[in-house]
Amino acid sequence: MNITNDIFYVGVNDHEIDLFEGQYIVPNGMSYNSYIILDEKIAVMDTVDANFGEEWLNNIKKVLNGKIPSYLIIQHMEPDHSANITTFMKAFPQTTIVASAMAFQMMKKLYGNDYSENRIVIKENDSLNLGTHSLTFLSAAMVHWPEVMFTYDNKDKVLFSADGFGKFGALDIEEEWDCEARRYYFGIVGKFGNNVQTLLKKAKKLEINTICPLHGPILNENLNHYLEKYDIWSSYNIESEGVMVAYTSVYGNTKKAALTLQRLLIEKGVKKVVLCDLQRDDMAEAVEDAFRYGKLILASPTYNSSIFPHMREFINELISHNYQNRTIALVENGLWAPTANKVMRSMLENLTNVNILDQTATINGSVDETAGEQLNKLVEEIIKA
Repeated sequence: MNITNDIFYVGVNDHEIDLFEGQYIVPNGMSYNSYIILDEKIAVMDTVDANFGEEWLNNIKKVLNGKIPSYLIIQHMEPDHSANITTFMKAFPQTTIVASAMAFQMMKKLYGNDYSENRIVIKENDSLNLGTHSLTFLSAAMVHWPEVMFTYDNKDKVLFSADGFGKFGALDIEEEWDCEARRYYFGIVGKFGNNVQTLLKKAKKLEINTICPLHGPILNENLNHYLEKYDIWSSYNIESEGVMVAYTSVYGNTKKAALTLQRLLIEKGVKKVVLCDLQRDDMAEAVEDAFRYGKLILASPTYNSSIFPHMREFINELISHNYQNRTIALVENGLWAPTANKVMRSMLENLTNVNILDQTATINGSVDETAGEQLNKLVEEIIKA
């Protein structure tokens, strides 16, 4: 695949994977992206997952057509991008590896070699001249690992963005970017919004025609859309107006409460209400929607004097991903000693700029008239908030 006249895609698609990073469902697989810049000196950008070394090397050799690369640039040391460094260096032992100091430290720990006699250590604003192409390196620490560098090609105005602007899904599958990029962002990068904001400020100073991430499609049209999404996501702003109702239910009564909430919200004019069964729906998608919308209702049965395990998992995911700037309402179910609201509030109360409504609802087993009145009041309060 030609990206520009001199820049070529040599990555691979993975349809064998079931869980990315051992936790994220990827029904449409993953891509592991790698690129080549052909110039007086040739640079290869990153490697691919360990299972695809032979395919990747064949892709490289087809583009090289007998030429020898001068540089292997490693932007990110996560093994799905660095696992074939040794394989590459065996094939092209004359090549110089270019990476940050911390990347070389990780290289030694992961693969037993830091190539101390055959390397260039780069830092913020360092440059590398290939001939007509001049590369500038930008520190992208904690987006989402500490060693990460982005690379900017001054000639073709290409930003090689490591895991930034990535998405789930292989490149031979056509699908909307936003949904799987959002799920990827909040799962993989989301905790580090401040670091992404710092990087976006650097990007705004650059003239960018193309973004080349390490996962997902090459972005070369309507770049403002992708930059705007990253700005919203990394600043923890509200992307879409609406309410998410996330629930767990043992015998169906808390589910009935969630369905009642959905109906009442729609009747009172809320245009978008997302219902999420935390026991059955993909947890990563649940986290994605919690960040997408500005208001969240949590409904859980009391379970072992606490909350249902899937609700605890969901709240812990929100906490670990730096959930903030939102309004939350609480609903509990308990036949004799309901404590779920108290437990959920205690878990959530230290989040940044999160408004937990005083108005709650308690269901004593079933959604009777009293519970219905409480749910109606809760809906009125969350709409006002």
